[in-house]
Amino acid sequence: MARRPGAPAAYREEFSFVSPLVKYLLFFFNMLFWVISMVMVAVGVYARLMKHAAALACLAVDPAILLIVVGILMFLLTFCGCIGSLRENICLLQTFSLCLTIVFLLQLAAGVLGFIFSDKARGKVSEIINNAIVHYRDDLDLQNLIDFGQKKFSCCGGNSYKDWSQNMYFNCSDDNPSRERCSVPYSCCLPTPNQAVINTMCGQGMQALKYSEASNVIYTNGCIDKLVNWIHSNLFLLGGVALGLAIPQLVGILLSQILVNQIKDQIKLQLYNQQHRADPWY
Repeated sequence: MARRPGAPAAYREEFSFVSPLVKYLLFFFNMLFWVISMVMVAVGVYARLMKHAAALACLAVDPAILLIVVGILMFLLTFCGCIGSLRENICLLQTFSLCLTIVFLLQLAAGVLGFIFSDKARGKVSEIINNAIVHYRDDLDLQNLIDFGQKKFSCCGGNSYKDWSQNMYFNCSDDNPSRERCSVPYSCCLPTPNQAVINTMCGQGMQALKYSEASNVIYTNGCIDKLVNWIHSNLFLLGGVALGLAIPQLVGILLSQILVNQIKDQIKLQLYNQQHRADPWY
C-alpha cells in the first residue's frame, strides 16, 4: 500500500526508542544501592537490639537509629528506581529522579551553609561534644567513639581536659564519691612506647593538676580546635568524599531522565502507529 505523500516514514513494529543499555544500567545501579540499603537497615537493627534497654543516644541522634532511617529511605528510593526502570514506569522514574535531586540539593545547601556559618557550626559541634562528655558512661558505643576520637586527634575534652568535670563520674566536686573523681578517660593519656597492657587509670587526678603538669601525662588541648584544624588541612580529601557522594546521585538523575524521555518517545511512536494503522494511504 502506498504511503500518503508527506506522511513520515513508519518505524518497524519491533523498533524501540528505549535503549536496553540505559534501562538495565539504571536497574543494576539501583539494585546495588538497594542491597546496600538492606545491609544498613540490618546493621542498624542489630546494633539497636544489642544496646542495653536503658542506654542513651547522647549524640544528636542515635547512630543505630540514623542508620535504620537512612537505610529505609534509601530502600524506598532505590525501589522506585529498580521497578521504574524494569517496568518502564514514568511515574516511578520521575519520583526517583525528583527525590534524588532533592537529596543532592539538600547536601549542597548543607555544605554551603556550613561553610558560610562556620562559627555557628563550630558552636553546634561544641554543644554535641559537651553533651557526649556528660553521657560518656551511659552508652558503650558513645564511649568507644569518644575514646577513638581523642586518640585519633591527640586531644582531651571539648575545649580542654578540664571539660571532663561536666561528667558526673569525673566531676571534681568534694561530694563526688566516684573513684574517677577529678580524672580523665585513659584515651587522654600520652602513648607509652612498647606498652603491652593499657593503663586505664593513667588519667587519675589529672584535672586537679595545672596545664604544665598535666601535659606531661595527658593531652591538654581540646578536640574542637584539633577537629577544626584537621578539617582545614584536609579540605581536598573532604571535597573528594563529597564528590564521591555526588557523582552516583548525578548519574542516577541523568540516567533516569534519559530513560523517561526515551519512554515518552516510545509512547508517542505507539500512538502514531495506532492512529495511522487504519489509514489506507499509510
